[in-house]
Amino acid sequence: MDLYSGHINKLIDELSGLPGIGSKSAQRLAFHLINMPLDRVNRLVKTIVDARENVCYCKECFTLTDNEVCPVCADQKRDHSTIMVVENTRDLAAYEKTGRYDGVYHVLHGAISPMLGIGPGDIRLKELVTRLEHNVSEVIIATNSSLEGETTAMYISKLIKPTGIRVTRIASGVPVGGDLEYIDEITLLRALEGRTEM
Repeated sequence: MDLYSGHINKLIDELSGLPGIGSKSAQRLAFHLINMPLDRVNRLVKTIVDARENVCYCKECFTLTDNEVCPVCADQKRDHSTIMVVENTRDLAAYEKTGRYDGVYHVLHGAISPMLGIGPGDIRLKELVTRLEHNVSEVIIATNSSLEGETTAMYISKLIKPTGIRVTRIASGVPVGGDLEYIDEITLLRALEGRTEM
């Protein structure tokens, strides 16, 4: 027997399909949305649709942005000769919160994982190699310290080393298996400052 009507069940099902939202959270969100004033619900729906239609990848670093080039890449005060390689946009945001990194980024949108069938061609490595042709002096590898992150870091290091560009890896202090987006700013800053040659 269905506990709720079809519309409520559909809403709960859709919400529970979002990452990090279990069935209880989906149920709470569904009831909250149903009790919101209709104009706020319409504004939320419009915001979601607008974001989906207008957000794209930065043509330089491949983070998410509203413009052709993201604010970080567009900032001429930043050090464009230092590129920090991260797995996703959330990791970029985590480092930006420290307020202490003044280089630019490159977002891979994943990590190499043979077990999941994700190879070097499935993440933004070709684009990284293309960027190295433009006065880059250091590549900081800031992938997660999981097996996939370490595999990706080693692959990138072997790819870049022959070019003579300095390749460093963020220091430990970031727990093994930990995702960068959940690490506090102080730990991220120490990991960046204590980076080592690869």
